[in-house]
Amino acid sequence: MELVSGNPHSFQYTLNSAIMPYKEPKIEKLYYSIGEVAKIFDVNTSLIRFWEKEFDIIKPHKNKKGNRLFTQKDIDNFHLIYHLVKERGMTLKGAQKKLKENKEGTENNFEVVKRLQDIRQLLVEIKENI
Repeated sequence: MELVSGNPHSFQYTLNSAIMPYKEPKIEKLYYSIGEVAKIFDVNTSLIRFWEKEFDIIKPHKNKKGNRLFTQKDIDNFHLIYHLVKERGMTLKGAQKKLKENKEGTENNFEVVKRLQDIRQLLVEIKENI
């Protein structure tokens, strides 16, 4: 791997002649507003409130004004719910049952799918840069 010259904020590295862009590490926040959570999943805030009521694994903090403040754990749980309901097409009852009966197995399965999607995306980017 060698450094390719360029802007100091956009380093690029070569890996067997493929150029790999440098990616800034993600900065995670302690709390996310309901609007930020809705934007992450590209859904309405009303759906976020609805899922909060339907799934007991979502437990946002509330500030003095009563605004919901979601943690990274809540975001991870929303990812699970989103995956089951929107991507796999499960009903709310089915997703609730699956999370109650085997949350750990569901999380592990979701992590495997997520990692495979990330690997696929990386391979597509490498292919495009060849």
